[in-house]
Amino acid sequence: MKVLVTGANGFLGSWVTKALVDEGHEVHALVRRNSDVTELQGVACQFVYGDVTDILSLLEAFKGMDTVFHLAGVIAYKKSERALMEKVNVQGTENVVQVCRECKVRRLVHLSSVVAIGAGKSSEEVLNEQSEFNVHDLDLGYFETKHKAELIVKTACDKNEIDAVIINPTTIYGFGDAKKGSRKIQLKVAQGRFNFYPIGGVNIVAVEDVVQGILNAWKKGKKGERYILSGENILIKDLFNMIATEAGVKPPAHCLPTPLLHIIGGVGDVLDKVGLKGPLSSENAWTSSMYHWFDSSKARKELDFKPRPSKEAIHNSVQWMKDQGLLS
Repeated sequence: MKVLVTGANGFLGSWVTKALVDEGHEVHALVRRNSDVTELQGVACQFVYGDVTDILSLLEAFKGMDTVFHLAGVIAYKKSERALMEKVNVQGTENVVQVCRECKVRRLVHLSSVVAIGAGKSSEEVLNEQSEFNVHDLDLGYFETKHKAELIVKTACDKNEIDAVIINPTTIYGFGDAKKGSRKIQLKVAQGRFNFYPIGGVNIVAVEDVVQGILNAWKKGKKGERYILSGENILIKDLFNMIATEAGVKPPAHCLPTPLLHIIGGVGDVLDKVGLKGPLSSENAWTSSMYHWFDSSKARKELDFKPRPSKEAIHNSVQWMKDQGLLS
């Protein structure tokens, strides 16, 4: 099968690209000319140079493709990066959908996120595919842009303009995840250099299971449907404990009160406006104080999704840090 992966050089993108190659498909990896492609060294894929924000480059790249796996996106939690997320996450997805339609691509696999569904305000809330987006009032850039992007895909499906399936993974852990910019705090926890934890909750899923879920959704997922790929729902405190235990260091000992967390986030916003770097932003503060707990029953039933224990995913994540000398 002739397929193309946007964001192929990213953490998850490289895993998906390798899996598709291993299945024997003709894989085209869409990357920008200045992209770091070290994760794809030795992988039998064909590089195609383009950008999801450049529709002309997509028109050339998508010709003759059976399926497009759309993984390109920007994860950020600063107000100063909102415009970039609107450009890449929203307009980029609009471009991908438009070109899939024009090039008559048989199927689009859209990699969304559980942030497009929302988050719980308390530990009593566990969200699923039918949950209403419940964080509009917070106007969080990453949440809003991923939500908008998903609506673009869903609307095109509802109009029978394209055939697409939507994937909503939770927080992905595994070999190589520590390279992600969003994992700086987790790396500090593994190094024994972070002594605080917020009250919120997170859901952990292994990268291997997400990749298999994506492939199964491509082959078996229903048109226009979203599928949550989630593992265990745990407190951030417990996540940090697991990371520290795997790394052989003391876990963070102090709970950071939510009001203080928001004060620090507000200071971070002010510093960001004047070009300085703060410890975190107000969007970080909101994100870490909510409960990102989800139910993957639909994916388990329809995609044969079988997530492994979170401890295994964390072990692999920390082992990679050790192998790279990041904890010495």
